Amino acid sequence: MAPCTCEEVVKRLKRMGDPRAAEGAARFGIRVSKVLGVSAPNLRRLAKEIGNDHALAGRLWTTGIHDARVLAALIDDPAQVTPRQMERWAADFDSWAVCDAACCCLFDRTSYAWDKAIEWTGREPEYVKRAGFVLMAALAVHDKKAPNERFEAFLPLIIRHANDERNFVKKAVNWALRQIGKRSRRLNRLAIQTAGQIKQIDSWPARWIASDALRELTPDKVRDRLRR
Repeated sequence: MAPCTCEEVVKRLKRMGDPRAAEGAARFGIRVSKVLGVSAPNLRRLAKEIGNDHALAGRLWTTGIHDARVLAALIDDPAQVTPRQMERWAADFDSWAVCDAACCCLFDRTSYAWDKAIEWTGREPEYVKRAGFVLMAALAVHDKKAPNERFEAFLPLIIRHANDERNFVKKAVNWALRQIGKRSRRLNRLAIQTAGQIKQIDSWPARWIASDALRELTPDKVRDRLRR
């Protein structure tokens, strides 16, 4: 039987936690105080057991526990998520893992995802800005019906912010460009052109973003798949 209260879920998470994994989280860039060390597969299994529960997700988020927040993103109901909740959670982002879980498992399935992707790229806090580009990448993968034009609108923003030296922003900008470029033949061509423009920017983050994207987007196997 699935745990049904926040307290029961937290107790379950603590039993599932691995102290060694919690201590090693910093090696993966997760530098937060409340980490239990629950593995991603175990979190997904527990989320499947619980099912969608918007109210429980909100309570888990307020615990401030890293693992509980990832679980909250997995069990929340995107139909009940509001822009206010998205802003509140984004303000709490304290690691790339929580940011990515919220954006790739929940926020990208809301009707507000496209607007927030654009809006958040203009924010200064590192993880909020990252969230904007992670949403772009997630939408490129998950929104199968979106036309090319919606993704084309993201490319000028990718160019504009390609000189951000912060590691988690830089990697998210790169991720967004790569995923957009793997979506269709037209977007592949435009993403390669975008990478060429970024490469001309006089900054090391921009050069890294462009070089890494071109390495992934130009191989024949990518173009062959898109032609099919």
